[in-house]
Amino acid sequence: MPVKVPDSLPAVRVLTEENVFVMTEKRAASQDIRPLRIGVYNLMPTKEVTETQILRLLGNTPLQVEVVFIRPAQHVSRHTPAAHLEAFYKTFDEVRDQKFDGLIITGAPVEKLDFEEVNYWNELKELIDWADAHVYSTMYICWAAQAGLYYRHGIPKYPLPRKLSGVFSHRAEVRNYPLLRGLDDRFYAPHSRYTAVSIEDIARCDDLLLVSSGRESGVFIVAEKNGRHIYITGHVEYDADTLAREYARDLAAGRTDVDLPQHYFPDDDPSEPPMFRWRSTGTLIFANWLNYYVYQVTPYDTGLIR
Repeated sequence: MPVKVPDSLPAVRVLTEENVFVMTEKRAASQDIRPLRIGVYNLMPTKEVTETQILRLLGNTPLQVEVVFIRPAQHVSRHTPAAHLEAFYKTFDEVRDQKFDGLIITGAPVEKLDFEEVNYWNELKELIDWADAHVYSTMYICWAAQAGLYYRHGIPKYPLPRKLSGVFSHRAEVRNYPLLRGLDDRFYAPHSRYTAVSIEDIARCDDLLLVSSGRESGVFIVAEKNGRHIYITGHVEYDADTLAREYARDLAAGRTDVDLPQHYFPDDDPSEPPMFRWRSTGTLIFANWLNYYVYQVTPYDTGLIR
């Protein structure tokens, strides 16, 4: 089934070429069905790239999904044209009276800042509080996962000596957890971050479950026990070449705290195309989230979400 998006969103062309079923607003209006409403609070600088990545995974399920892109009002994007934001995004103030079946909060390249130093921190806190009464399940990605754990549970982040970048192996820490249904005993996902949360801090919080971890990457997925807030410290939505582009960008910027992404290029040769080993991980995690944590449990009448 399709993901419903605005008719002229640039991602439509890319996804259509990949045979991902995308339905424009005009066609969706002719169908007598209530799609799942998913908000995407997009904090990534290259918003158009992230839109395509998220829509690709949301569109690979049997459910019809209507996506509403949301941006922080206090932050001026330097990498996305203002016309694109004006055409395809809402501010939080414009949606605060609406209800959503699900919400995705993306990562952001602000890990080295204290949370309170981020210029949209107050709005993000308000959004997280708002989600408790307006959204059935919220997925936090990378920096947003650390921010959500810090704000909701007081879990601190810790600086890493060097950037954690690469594709790492993970395992389930909770047997038969629905979010991981269909995944192999060992499954792969990219990480790209300068900070981490600790397994020990997660274990001390009675409201949280450590769902998945990796020997090299540490905490991967954490969930609140009622399933309404899910924190993913990696980037299962990344394209095959995203880590390569980030590595080239870091080198061009003269950064000295980054290494070649681990377990990514064949034989660690950056002249070779990277190995795409997490496609099924991303597909299954997003499909399971939409099915077990949104579609199966959210009220048909979104006004009843509490």
